[in-house]
This record gives sequence, structure tokens and C-alpha cells, in this order.
Amino acid sequence: MKGQTTPYLTFNGNAKEALNFYAEAFQAEIQGLQTFGEADYPTPPEAANRIMHARLAKGHFLLMVSDTFPGQEIKTGNQISLALTFESKEEIQSVYGKLQQEGTIHMELQTTFWGSTYAKLQDKFGIVWQLDCPNQ
Repeated sequence: MKGQTTPYLTFNGNAKEALNFYAEAFQAEIQGLQTFGEADYPTPPEAANRIMHARLAKGHFLLMVSDTFPGQEIKTGNQISLALTFESKEEIQSVYGKLQQEGTIHMELQTTFWGSTYAKLQDKFGIVWQLDCPNQ
């Protein structure tokens, strides 16, 4: 993947599941995972196992992830779209294949008129991804 974007994704109690899913999809490493219960912060027992902060990294690719604190609400939807540029067709095909599982495809992976292989989809967690690989 090319470029650097650091989106911060917030989940409603299922950040650990999302981290594991994305780690597999992108073949990335989960780093710096800390729960609210591990933090030096007054935390109600029901929040102890929620993710306060974690990073998912692979080369220049970086996502930061957390859960909400109890009482805060997250509405899953299309409020964020993440655009990723890939260096190879094999890599974009692999990521596309994994992200589409239990997701919704907005635009199939295809060759476009602007000279790229491109797809747009919403994964099972409600995150919209725009995947692009310029044709060589």
C-alpha cells in the first residue's frame, strides 16, 4: 500500500473482534493494545475489557482503534470512507476478498476508465473502503 493515512476507528464494544478481522485481512500486526481496565483511569467493571487504544500496522499502513466508553453511542454507517492505494493487483485482490466477507459491495473490483483497478465496499463492521491499484 502507498501513502499514509491514520484513521481512528471507534467501535461499540467489538473493537477486539474488528482488530482481529482487519489484522487477518491486511496481514497486519496488532500493536499497543490497552484495555480501559489496564489504564490508570476510573473504569466501571463493564468497560474493563473494552479496547481503550490499539494500533494495527503493516509498513506505512496504520489504523488506530478503540471502543466507546459505556454511555457513549456509536452509530455504524457510512460516516467514514477510507481510501487505500495498493502497489500490486495480488495485494488488492487479497484485501478485497477478505473485506467483502459478510459485507456489502458498492462497486465490484474492476478495471476503471481512470486507469486503475478499483473497488468500493462496506465491511461487516460498517466501514466503507475504497481500494485502488493504478494500472502499470
